[in-house]
Amino acid sequence: MTLSPAWNQFLFGIYPYICLSVLLLGSLIRYDREPYSWKSDSSQILRAKTLRWGSNLFHYGILVVVLGHFAGFLIPEWAIGWLLSPGQHQLLAMVAGGLAGIVAIIGLSLLTWRRLGDPRVRRNSRKWDISIVLMLWFQLLLGLATVPLSAQHMDGATFEVLSHYVQGVVYFHGGGAVLLQGVPWVYQLHILLGFTIFLVSPFTRMVHIWSGVASVAYLFRPYQLVRTRKRAVRS
Repeated sequence: MTLSPAWNQFLFGIYPYICLSVLLLGSLIRYDREPYSWKSDSSQILRAKTLRWGSNLFHYGILVVVLGHFAGFLIPEWAIGWLLSPGQHQLLAMVAGGLAGIVAIIGLSLLTWRRLGDPRVRRNSRKWDISIVLMLWFQLLLGLATVPLSAQHMDGATFEVLSHYVQGVVYFHGGGAVLLQGVPWVYQLHILLGFTIFLVSPFTRMVHIWSGVASVAYLFRPYQLVRTRKRAVRS
């Protein structure tokens, strides 16, 4: 995908910060103004079996995918370079991310079929529920499409370019958009759709992912003291 320098700068240099700002501020505003809408709107009561399989496959798969993206792109080169070469790092990302992506897209396909194919579930689905599911499905498909594309150049050069771009966005380094000029359109579209999902998340059921992140604090909570009231034993 060939873009003019101006469009390239907007889409990959400015648009990501718009999306991340809306994600943060929109989530805070929704939590403050509509706390009772902060939920995933489960439809388990309508049809549980397909939901159980689809939800477990999707959530376990997407968890590995997300953690893999964070670890693969945000770990500094000096921290991983002593163990893996760029080509080996890319191969690890392809294998682990590809397998997890397949599991996640199978689960999401079950959830999509359930939401669109079951009349009761569909009647109780908002338009944004269907839209966000389709966006996530297409995003997983794009991610899987990058695997055979990456296999054509195993030198790790493109992987390093993408890592430097993501780190530039996260660490507020300027000029990162230039790195994506000439990168295959599949990677560019994957990046844009990912940021767009961040953009719309505060207005959809996706907002509940913050609760999943916050639940990590449960591991570090202080011990709970429980006192029982024992009845006196009559002699």
